[in-house]
Amino acid sequence: MQFHPEVVHTPDGGKLIANFARHVCGLSGDWTMAEFRETKIAEIRAQVGKGRVICGLSGGVDSAVAAVLIHEAIGEQLTCVYVDHGLMRAGESEQVVSLFRGAYNIPLIHVKVEELFLSGLAGITDPELKRKFIGKTFIDVFDTEAKKLGGAEFLAQGTLYPDVIESVSFTGGPSVTIKSHHNVGGLPERMNMKLVEPLRELFKDEVRVLGRELGLPEIFVGRHPFPGPGLAIRIPGEVTKERCDILRKADAIYLEEIRAAGLYDTIWQAFAVLLPVRSVGVMGDGRTYDNVLALRAVTSTDGMTAQAFQFPGDFLPRVATRIINEVKGINRVTYDYTSKPPGTIEWE
Repeated sequence: MQFHPEVVHTPDGGKLIANFARHVCGLSGDWTMAEFRETKIAEIRAQVGKGRVICGLSGGVDSAVAAVLIHEAIGEQLTCVYVDHGLMRAGESEQVVSLFRGAYNIPLIHVKVEELFLSGLAGITDPELKRKFIGKTFIDVFDTEAKKLGGAEFLAQGTLYPDVIESVSFTGGPSVTIKSHHNVGGLPERMNMKLVEPLRELFKDEVRVLGRELGLPEIFVGRHPFPGPGLAIRIPGEVTKERCDILRKADAIYLEEIRAAGLYDTIWQAFAVLLPVRSVGVMGDGRTYDNVLALRAVTSTDGMTAQAFQFPGDFLPRVATRIINEVKGINRVTYDYTSKPPGTIEWE
């Protein structure tokens, strides 16, 4: 097709697809997420057999849902690895580890490798190189942990359909690679492991429905998307521990205010970006020359298109004031009104 009926902004796009599927193809439309769950459990069991599976947890809803679904299928044959790379949001590592070790009793290895990632990112400013370094290092860590387990034949990932669409340019087709994604492309050959990707055909909103079907707590199912490379692609330019710490504090204040205002569930994704820009400011009687922070919040259905969220009039000034007063190193806050397209949701 020469247009995109599947995106939300195409008028009557859903009707076009529904007419084709139901009236032209004669499909009944009786599919349910409960049926998907049972089908995928059977597929996972058939694919894995008696093999061992290692699953990478990122802290996001995708990998959490994938892990719980696979655990339901094969139980103790699954071991999760949480790579704590120093690029997570405030308090996230503790939350992930406590959920999987406590609520689900899923075997979990917590690998603390902040220094490995930050030292490797030193001097890298190109966003594609950042993503590729982080993806490669993720796989190296998985590989090492798999060997410690005595070998694992399968690598499980929370890859979604948008990851596939935006990461692959089909030979001879008109699409181009929008971004490299460490979940997509070439990994089994490198690792001598086969991929288990039960969510590969789903969009984010469908993954949330599956998560609720599996009984995941709402704090995981309803959380905003978070990129695999973490804060590294929310810090344009070089990534350092100091800049990660500044961004973590500012981002935590922003999300805290969003939740306090009762807006979290009406926003698809909200986050802060620490820019490689400094500006002159005034604090008390003194002059400052500190970092600029950009705030981003969008509404979307599937992440393929997005619009900037319109906050109530007093919200952004209140957040900006709190961040500048409470986070040392930031003296200016801006808001990103760019839609997707032409921009992407993430800055890098």
